[in-house]
Amino acid sequence: MQILDGISLKSKILTELKNETLSLQKKHNQVPGLAVILIGNNPASQAYVGMKKKACEHIGYQSFEYNYPTTITQNELIKLIKDLNTNPQIHGILLQLPLPNHLDANKMLELIAPHKDVDGFHPINIGKLLQGLPCFKSCTPYGVIKLLDHYDIETQGKHIVILGRSNIVGKPLAAMLMQKSSPGNATVTVCHSQSTNLNKITQTADILIAAIGKPQFVTASMVKKGSIVIDVGINRVTDTTQKKGYKLVGDVDFDTVAPLTTAITPVPGGIGPLTIAMLMTNTLKSFKNSLN
Repeated sequence: MQILDGISLKSKILTELKNETLSLQKKHNQVPGLAVILIGNNPASQAYVGMKKKACEHIGYQSFEYNYPTTITQNELIKLIKDLNTNPQIHGILLQLPLPNHLDANKMLELIAPHKDVDGFHPINIGKLLQGLPCFKSCTPYGVIKLLDHYDIETQGKHIVILGRSNIVGKPLAAMLMQKSSPGNATVTVCHSQSTNLNKITQTADILIAAIGKPQFVTASMVKKGSIVIDVGINRVTDTTQKKGYKLVGDVDFDTVAPLTTAITPVPGGIGPLTIAMLMTNTLKSFKNSLN
């Protein structure tokens, strides 16, 4: 059983990006700029934004942070996004979700210029993804693809079952894995909370990808022996033995499932780090597009 290490792959990707950024800076006297908009003080969002800032500093990008209280009006947020769309120093715009209820998240995401949509959430980028056209890919599923490619995991002709149909992971990942490319050319089944005979479906998977948002949901009875399991989930569960009072677990019950697999991602340390790496990859791509 092989552990698919996202941390070492992230380090490799960021080193490559750093070297390319330095080369481009010497040639053009410019660096990529990433703007992150954070509304409110959600601890998980703040931590994630902090990791993005640290990655920018490590690679040599400019990091622009726009922190606003939850009292910000929709018109104020619209103005900010429109200003960032036209700012030549900024090549990527990231609106940290979730937003307060009075803000229309879909409308705000659609306002972001598609050529600066490094999160890959704009309907134009999603549409291009479905058609197999060049676009910004959603960062978490893009990280899954990168991991499969790095470890030379064959997907052609394989049955891949994705647990979860979110716009952020499940749907775009299914589109990526069906493309006539490598990794790709897979037969993809997307399951969700309304799927019947779920265990029977997951037991047929050559590669099982869990992105359902329920801690340790996938148990040994759901997994085919010799399969590969990718755990996208990250959940806090109470653990009084830990100093913080909780621990992080995935959507897979790792201890019981891992012995059945040929390869599996850990949580933490699997797909999570690659989300940041692919965001940085998309930002450099946007910067290079702007030079052309």
